[in-house]
Amino acid sequence: MSSMAAPVDTRTWQPVIGLEVHAQLKTDTKLFCGCETSFGAPANTKVCPVCLGLPGSLPVMNGKAFRFALKAALALNCTIAKFTKWDRKNYYYPDLPKNYQISQYDLPFATKGWLDITLPDGQARRIGITRVHLEEDAGKLLHDESGAGGESGVDLNRAGTPLIEIVSEPDLRTPAEARAYMEALAKVLLYLDVCDCNMQEGSLRCDANVSIRPTADAPFKTRREIKNMNSFRFVEAAVETEIGEQKEIYANGGTVLQQTRLFNGQTGEIRTMRNKEEASDYRYFPEPDLPPVTLTEADLDGVRGEITELPEERLKRYMEVLKLSEKDAGVLVEFKEMGDYFEQLLAEGIAAKTAANWLISDCQGVLKEKYLTIATCGIAPKAMADLLKLVEAGTVNRASAKSTVFPAMLDAKGEKSAEAIVKEQGLAQVSDSGEIEKKIDEVLAKSEKLVKDYLSGKDAVVNALFGACMKAFQGKANPAVIRPLLEQKLKKLREG
Repeated sequence: MSSMAAPVDTRTWQPVIGLEVHAQLKTDTKLFCGCETSFGAPANTKVCPVCLGLPGSLPVMNGKAFRFALKAALALNCTIAKFTKWDRKNYYYPDLPKNYQISQYDLPFATKGWLDITLPDGQARRIGITRVHLEEDAGKLLHDESGAGGESGVDLNRAGTPLIEIVSEPDLRTPAEARAYMEALAKVLLYLDVCDCNMQEGSLRCDANVSIRPTADAPFKTRREIKNMNSFRFVEAAVETEIGEQKEIYANGGTVLQQTRLFNGQTGEIRTMRNKEEASDYRYFPEPDLPPVTLTEADLDGVRGEITELPEERLKRYMEVLKLSEKDAGVLVEFKEMGDYFEQLLAEGIAAKTAANWLISDCQGVLKEKYLTIATCGIAPKAMADLLKLVEAGTVNRASAKSTVFPAMLDAKGEKSAEAIVKEQGLAQVSDSGEIEKKIDEVLAKSEKLVKDYLSGKDAVVNALFGACMKAFQGKANPAVIRPLLEQKLKKLREG
């Protein structure tokens, strides 16, 4: 903060927010060499002369990484440049072995895109995307946290990992919008299968540029950048904290300086790292060891053909074509793995509403108890469809399917069919009306008070009597047969 001026009332000032998102592409090897990109390997075991920056080594572009980047840019409605080049971004950090990063500067391959987001209140907003470009990641510093030696080391396994940087326009106006944009962007990348978006492993990271201004039409004021946030919650909280700090500075007559900052997700505090660099500080120049990339329309058409249904399109289809509720459709779209599993149940002939109710309402509690997800449960969609078909056929009731058959299938790791479990455990429903009628008579004979209440006009006791009948059958009788027979018998008793 520099020289002081008169205090300013900032209560109605408008925030201006732009996000720079780094997404690690889901390739097997690095951007310019053949080293693996696997997470969690021992330090410095996934390196070679190229990603170590050793003299005499030469980079070679990973074609799959470039194709994934194109796929993301097209899905984000970007204009694709037919000619693009690589640049060296020069700066020194201990985890940057070459002392420069191969990136793109004045000729990024994708510009002028947009992404539609939906806010928690249902309001829709279109956020502009300035550019999408490819670059290699740096390594990682390792610090001794034991407090004994205070030593630090460098792990270069990440060095050279392929990233796309997605830079938004400064179109976001609230912390909630910033979070909604991040979540929507992650969902698109997941649906494209170009990034796993595992923020805990650093696959998706965000830098936020934040400023505030007196009115919506006032010129932008000085922005500050918050670096390397790795959760949606942190993005929202950091932006909110930064806005508050800038308001306080202006309210006290101070001046906001352009700075790079770090957010502490544990304490909620932001601290300044350094004054913000400008592009000139990086001394960009064309990368001499990599040829420019030239694209044809046929190249772009090929990538466009790989783009499958995106989240908003899937949501619209579920609601308009499959007639699912907005809530159910939203859950299936939010969790792509569940939505994909739902699609496979449909392909097996299960009705949309039946499949949605089963996945959303019945399965989740059981899976959560066993620390599983629909993707890790080990039950193939066909096997799950077979279970639902047994329910539809009346072979087993839904309650038993949920409480007994499904957990048994999970315990068997998908190696035992629903039909086999039903037979083994004697869960097949009793549908013989004669047998059911006899059991109903026994229940009514033992439930004199409930029958008396019903005869006196208390219709609600039918539910209690129905429950008693189901209990008598230990849940094995078909409720669709029991209920009508029970109501018929009670009606006759009331009529005398």
